[in-house]
Amino acid sequence: MNHPAYGVLRPVSPIASVLLQNNPSTMTLEGTNTWVLQAPGAAGRIVVDPGHALDDHLETLAGLSGIELILLTHRHPDHVEAAPSLAERVDAPVRAFDASLCRGGDPLVDGDVVRAAGLTLQVVHTPGHTDDSIVLHLDHGGRTYAVTGDTVLGRGTTVLSDLGGYLDSLRKLGELPPGTLGLPGHGPELSDLVSTAAEYLRHREQRLDQVRQALRKLGDDATARQVVELVYADVDPALWAPAEESVRAQLEYLRSRG
Repeated sequence: MNHPAYGVLRPVSPIASVLLQNNPSTMTLEGTNTWVLQAPGAAGRIVVDPGHALDDHLETLAGLSGIELILLTHRHPDHVEAAPSLAERVDAPVRAFDASLCRGGDPLVDGDVVRAAGLTLQVVHTPGHTDDSIVLHLDHGGRTYAVTGDTVLGRGTTVLSDLGGYLDSLRKLGELPPGTLGLPGHGPELSDLVSTAAEYLRHREQRLDQVRQALRKLGDDATARQVVELVYADVDPALWAPAEESVRAQLEYLRSRG
């Protein structure tokens, strides 16, 4: 699916629209997806991940009527940097799993139920990309939705800090109803998040096997960089730095389990 021009609020479903931020990079793909949630007929809106503090994006968001709550999926600047400015401009609280990101609202915890904009969202703590990552899921009109932040992307795979936690998080997402519409932090929406989570699990198991094989060649004391140069030899070297972070998480996972 092709993204629209930057700065255009694009409806994805009766309750969700996306505003793509003009901050493309190898890490953000086309840019950060800011999700705007609102039940049909509701006066209020929820903004999820207002992105980098870029004036044009912030102006568009601040111009939306009825913003009553700002939610953050994790602490990375391309998702949260604009939150304080937006909160001040629209007089809305900011809530996140990380208490230091909150402004006028309580921190979110696993299992929290958030009611706003005519919707009821459940918070699922999904560590792995970061230790404060969450997914927000809700049911409306006979369909389940999940705002995934960077836990599951619309294309490609995410960078990890904790592989064990991430595998557990993917298994949690696999328990959602089949056909759950995934609303990711980057890339296009996912028609079946449960299927994508299963693919991610398979991919991670394959990568683990590759890292095990690399250690057999390089020795158990090999560095993450040495493993990347072997396992990711066919990948653009521009992506080796984030790959190294993921490999480091994989090495910690394998070494912690002997």
